[in-house]
Amino acid sequence: MSCRVEDLLEFLLTRRSIRQFKPDPVPDDLILKVLDLARYAPSAGNRQPWVFVVVKDPEVRGKLASLRSGAAPLARAPVGIVVACDRSTSQLSYQVDCACVTMYIMLAAHALGLGTVWIQALANTEEIQKLVGLPENYVPVAIVALGYPAEKPQPRPRKPLEEIVYLNRFGVRMISS
Repeated sequence: MSCRVEDLLEFLLTRRSIRQFKPDPVPDDLILKVLDLARYAPSAGNRQPWVFVVVKDPEVRGKLASLRSGAAPLARAPVGIVVACDRSTSQLSYQVDCACVTMYIMLAAHALGLGTVWIQALANTEEIQKLVGLPENYVPVAIVALGYPAEKPQPRPRKPLEEIVYLNRFGVRMISS
């Protein structure tokens, strides 16, 4: 398969956070394909400290969704994926490692025609651990709501490069406004 650079850039620019999902179930082979691709995310020292708990049970998804207002899409998605990292395997970088693999999940899902939204899990680690049976050393960093998109959101505004890019030292603008 050969892709043009423009197509790859367009792919990155068209990924959106999806909060409304069709009720259609996502086949297990598609979920496993997403997670198989995600395994190739970078991690410090290639430790790959992550595990994935696929949550299809509507009751468990509902309990996860009720933990905080930003988690509401989980109740509407057919699948939730709890991304947890083994803090004992990757003590300094487990949160970054889990963030990388979460982004790979979202990009793989987008490539396969699925929609996702990242739900931050660090504010409710103990509750999530109990709900999905994670051992104490596995810290849930994110939950990804996953399903077929029932919406096509417009891109949200981004800060201009002039505001966020510096040369050699913070405060020295690389781009003049």
